[in-house]
Amino acid sequence: MNRPFLLLSSIFAFFYLTFNVHQRAAAAEIGIPRVNQHNNRISNSYLTVAFNPEAHCFNVTSKSAGKMIVKDLVPNIDFSKISKGDVVDPVFGKGQALIVSNASGSSVSFILYSLQPFLFINQQIKNTGDSIINIAKLNPVSFKVDLGKPATQLKTLGTGGLLAPDKNPGSYVFLTTVDPATRNGVVTGWLTNEKGSGVVFSGIDNNLVEIKTQIDYGHLLLPAGKSEATETLLIGYFDDARLGEEQFANAIAKQQNIRLKPRSAVYCTWYSEKNGGAGSESSTIELAKFIKDNLKPFGLGVLQIDDQWQAGGQYNGPHRGFDRVDPKGGYPNGMTTTALAIKKEGLTAGIWWMPFARNHQDPEYKDRQNWFAYRKNGKPYETTWGGTSLDLTNPDVQNHIAYVAKTMHNWGYNYFKMDGLWTGTVTEQVYINDGYKNDSIGNNKPLFNPLKTQIEAFRDGLKVLRNAVGDDVFFSGCCASQNMRSFGASMGLVNSMRIGPDFNHDGQSIRTGAIRASRLYFLNGRVWWNDPDPSMLREKGASTADGASTGIGSLTRARLLPSFVAVSSQFFLSSDWLPDLPNDRIEIMKRCMASHTGIARPVDAFDKMLPSIWLATDKKTGTPRNVIGLFNWDTASQNIGCSLSWAGLSNKTLYHAFDFWANKPLPNIYGSFAYELASESCRVIAVRAKSNHPVIVSTSQHVTQGMIDLMKEEWKTGTLSGTSKIIGSDKYELRIAGLNDGGKWKLDAATIIQNNGEATIEVLPQTEKGWMRVVIKTKKSQIIKWQLRFKNDVVSNH
Repeated sequence: MNRPFLLLSSIFAFFYLTFNVHQRAAAAEIGIPRVNQHNNRISNSYLTVAFNPEAHCFNVTSKSAGKMIVKDLVPNIDFSKISKGDVVDPVFGKGQALIVSNASGSSVSFILYSLQPFLFINQQIKNTGDSIINIAKLNPVSFKVDLGKPATQLKTLGTGGLLAPDKNPGSYVFLTTVDPATRNGVVTGWLTNEKGSGVVFSGIDNNLVEIKTQIDYGHLLLPAGKSEATETLLIGYFDDARLGEEQFANAIAKQQNIRLKPRSAVYCTWYSEKNGGAGSESSTIELAKFIKDNLKPFGLGVLQIDDQWQAGGQYNGPHRGFDRVDPKGGYPNGMTTTALAIKKEGLTAGIWWMPFARNHQDPEYKDRQNWFAYRKNGKPYETTWGGTSLDLTNPDVQNHIAYVAKTMHNWGYNYFKMDGLWTGTVTEQVYINDGYKNDSIGNNKPLFNPLKTQIEAFRDGLKVLRNAVGDDVFFSGCCASQNMRSFGASMGLVNSMRIGPDFNHDGQSIRTGAIRASRLYFLNGRVWWNDPDPSMLREKGASTADGASTGIGSLTRARLLPSFVAVSSQFFLSSDWLPDLPNDRIEIMKRCMASHTGIARPVDAFDKMLPSIWLATDKKTGTPRNVIGLFNWDTASQNIGCSLSWAGLSNKTLYHAFDFWANKPLPNIYGSFAYELASESCRVIAVRAKSNHPVIVSTSQHVTQGMIDLMKEEWKTGTLSGTSKIIGSDKYELRIAGLNDGGKWKLDAATIIQNNGEATIEVLPQTEKGWMRVVIKTKKSQIIKWQLRFKNDVVSNH
């Protein structure tokens, strides 16, 4: 194989050690001069960073907290010089920097940008030797977090979950240190994962939380005399660490220039109890027709064919002949026929594949063995189920994966479920991977282009795919937990990401996806759409193609996961055999598939591993709509509640409340709320501040009760009017409270504005004190303007 620099790999470690020793010696000889403290301080409206010459470290003070929150911030180089200056970044604008450097030309920069609440940290490394060095990992900085409480009272939240600081195995991309009692916290995260994989570790030192940062490269080859900028680290303090995590995600989106593609709910064939796996031509066409007739208006827009449609030999895991169809499979007329049939029903056709791995044993690769990555022992880099990792720096491989992507796109598929992504990082499968695990990154020979790291090659591979098919294909990444190296490295390059393992693969059943979707909620709608895997609705237990049990049981239990996905606005997927689902299960899909565009946050994100309270809020129409989602994931009943202020509402406001699944008003809420929930059940409650006139509290179309369908609501001179997006042949109900607020309101007239005669409006008999219900019907989906005129028997200021 033609691999430049391959013979040098045996001496890289020697030069790396020599390089570090040279750095330390140079710094020790020069020492740090004593300089004016003011010159070693930078500040913006959020943070102040100052050098402490006595302790030879930096400290960070939060202006909102009015205290030092990061102490002993130590760059991992023996620096001999500190300089201060103005900087301008093309993405983040103007800022101030403190730069520590040594005689070898290596440095660490601490930057505060005017409009960013984070401290940005970059390391610049330089090879002053005569030969290439091989850098496996770097540890740019370490520091301590001081939230004013003993470390034993704090928690850390990362990809591994909510854990004590000294029990956290390490987190990929980010780690939040938080006081659960106040939500005050410090968010530490890697803004970039361009060439290396950023990790954050926590521990306890002198009763403070100690944070250590790391960049894993595997192989970062730095030629003699060259410099390299490392990944960028962010550190920020926030009074509410949830908002800090959201701003961290916003910073990633800004850095990557992310523009999220619109989403719709997706049907995946894999788990279906009938026609599972890839299904077949006939079953998929049957599904497409069923979806068009029953579920498309409610948001189900993609029908995706999963594994087992493709040709190729089977040596280790799936077949990998993705440019052709299995002649013995369920698609005898090729994949184009089915794609066209799906599109005929107004749906997007989706297809599963593994872009970054093939089988080196397959005869078709007999003369293409240089297409693969290799272990240090000289064997092809093969992992269980994953197959053999392609060397994505090889131009022939890049041409190949582009050709396959174009082929499937030309067949008519505009949604790619891309599985086994970790194989492109040339690392081990460590499924299930949440917290940091040793995946032996770097246990491979240098790639075809040895100056490319494994993470860089992976990102290049995703870029090749995007360039091949253009922007009209939705990239669904799958799945981060096979090896979390694909987690940060995929950001900015996929449209959605399976953030957890396959349904119930960890034995958590309906909790599997919700656990990961909750701890990573802040990425959803900012960096990508979180994909928690399908919401199962089937009643009876069954085994899927990979052996996962999918029985859901009761209707109450069936509502739990879909309602969570809807309230938290995650990516909705289905994988039941829809034509056989009972009507009550289809009804759940109708009310949960569409995605709202408001803000959804877990209220108890820092209290338990799987939060049970969510607040979704949408103010885009000018009328605040708030929905409280209560989720009992336990197998025993629970009383769930909190104060309104802790949830994100006002403790001093009286709220009307409506329980969606119970289809009934609840007593008004003031100050706090608490409800008893049966085992594995949910309540989705719309709340609306009491006024002095009637208001819309809830609608019937979706569990978010107006966030999606109610476009406008206005009260003026005794008339309540609005605009609603109504689905044809779906009875649309307005739930109105406040008939006794500001007087005794009586409905005088209910009308449809600009009615073409097809839509009807009906006032239901009043059975609930202070409430009324109005039903609008239309045979075709359309936007309806309606008006309710009231009379008041008591004169009041309204």
